[in-house]
Amino acid sequence: MDAKPFLKWAGGKSQLLPQFEPLFPKRFDDYYEPFVGSAAVYFHLYSLRSTGGLNQSMTGARLSDSNSELINCYITLRDHINELVELLFEHKKKHSKQYYYRIRGQDPKSLSHLQRAARLIYLNKTCFNGLYRVNSKGEFNVPIGSYKNPAIADPKTLVKAHIALQGVHLSTSKFSEVLQHAKAGDFVYFDPPYHPVSITSNFTSYTNEEFGERQQSELRDVVRELTTRGCMVMVSNSDAPFVWKLYGDFRQRHVHASRLINSNSDGRGKITELVITNY
Repeated sequence: MDAKPFLKWAGGKSQLLPQFEPLFPKRFDDYYEPFVGSAAVYFHLYSLRSTGGLNQSMTGARLSDSNSELINCYITLRDHINELVELLFEHKKKHSKQYYYRIRGQDPKSLSHLQRAARLIYLNKTCFNGLYRVNSKGEFNVPIGSYKNPAIADPKTLVKAHIALQGVHLSTSKFSEVLQHAKAGDFVYFDPPYHPVSITSNFTSYTNEEFGERQQSELRDVVRELTTRGCMVMVSNSDAPFVWKLYGDFRQRHVHASRLINSNSDGRGKITELVITNY
C-alpha cells in the first residue's frame, strides 16, 4: 500500500526519498523517527515493506516529535479517522478568508483532541506554503494562502496513512528519549531543525522551543550513544561547516534538494544537504 504524507511540512523529505532509498539499511529491527514532521520517511519505508521492497514488519515503530499538536493529529488519525474526515469536510464547506482567521485564532487548549487535529490539517492545507510556524507564545501565526481549491479533506490519502499508523507508538517527547528504548539492530532516523547556513535562512519555529548549537551538539551525543549500542543511525542536516565538524567521526554524503519556502523567489532553487550515517 502506497502510504504518503497527508501534511505539507517545511523541510519534509518526500522529494529526497529517491536519493535516500539506497542509503537506508537493508535490514533492521525496530524503527524510530524522533523528529517525525510529515513522516515522509516512515511512510516510504512502510510502503516499501508492503510492496516487498523491504523485509521489515514496521510494526511497533516509534514516531515522536516535540510538537504536541502534530502528535495529537497523528494519534487522532490513527484512532478516529471517520470522525476526523467528517470534521474536515465541515471545514472544507465553510472555508473562506474570514473563516480561516477565526480558526487560526482558536486556542487549541480549548478544543477537543478531534477538533485540534482537524484544525491543524485545515490550517496546514490553507495557510501560506503549508508552513507550520508558531510565535514565542506557541500561537500559529501563518497568513492564509492563495489556493483556489485546497485539498482540505482527502479521504483516500488519510485512509492509507491511517492504516500505516496502526500499531505505531506515537508520543510527544524530546529526541533524547529514544535512548530509553533503542537497542542494537534498530534503525533511528533524525531530521532535526537544520543548522542555518546563513542568518537569513534560520528557521526553527516548528515549536516555541529553541534548537540552536547546544541542541545540535546534544543530538550528536545521542547519535554517539546509539552508535555505541549498535544501532544504525541516519541524520539529515544542512550542508554547513558547523555540521561537518560536529559529525566529523561519521560518514557524510551530499543530497540535492529544492528550496521551496523563501519569501524571495531568488532564494529558491537547488541546494545541497548532508546525510550523516554511522554505517
